[in-house]
Amino acid sequence: MNLADLHTESRTRDRVRLAVGEQGPVTASALATQLGLTAAAVRRHLDALEEAGLIAEHEGPLGGRRGRGRPARSYVLTDLGQEQFRTAYGDVATAALHYLADTAGEQAVDAFAERQMADLEERLREQLELQLAEAGADPGDLDARAAALAKALSEEGYAASARPVGQGTGLAGIQLCQGHCPVQSVATEFRTFCDAETDVLSRLLGVHVQRLATLAGGEHVCTTFVPTGALGTGPPSDEQRAKARPYVIPRPTTHTPLTIPHDSERT
Repeated sequence: MNLADLHTESRTRDRVRLAVGEQGPVTASALATQLGLTAAAVRRHLDALEEAGLIAEHEGPLGGRRGRGRPARSYVLTDLGQEQFRTAYGDVATAALHYLADTAGEQAVDAFAERQMADLEERLREQLELQLAEAGADPGDLDARAAALAKALSEEGYAASARPVGQGTGLAGIQLCQGHCPVQSVATEFRTFCDAETDVLSRLLGVHVQRLATLAGGEHVCTTFVPTGALGTGPPSDEQRAKARPYVIPRPTTHTPLTIPHDSERT
């Protein structure tokens, strides 16, 4: 194999690795379709990446319906694979936040996280609305918003994807996955960053979302569930609040204490 072929092989392997980080857990056939490669070529790269310790077989079910037979193998990035995404500034940022917490208190770290995520929210909202406008999509279409948000997050370095889950069930929704977290090293010790980011996702999508897993918590991907069924409605409007029946806290039932007669009272 000449140098040109080696370069092409390396670039293709990087594409496979990045796709696993963005789409994982993902199967070889799905990667082949996405990247325009043969299944055999994808499996060759997956084997090499697995041997290098950069990816691993995923243990657990994939989202969506599955046919009969043995489930296909799916892959995710390992800690070593994730490490290749990270920058050398993580340790310095973490040390700086520890210093801030020690000198100004935990509330100062919370305020800093909120400020950072507010800046991220502004950039994401601008990109999200731009993509919706360019696609001519309905801004109120939650599927379109989630897809646009995933693309905007990827442009910020989060390697994000959105896929439907639970279709045809009472728990239908969208699974928003982030295969990389630019602030993972910081969020591992300061979870306020994860909480603030979850609030950002909720505001951008206009619904209450649920964080199921995080890279900072040791999972292979950050996973957020976005409900699209009956539970996927946004906060009630003023009109809905006005029409809502008041909730009355039920009073505890008063029970008459049981009196046990003394021996002298028994017949």
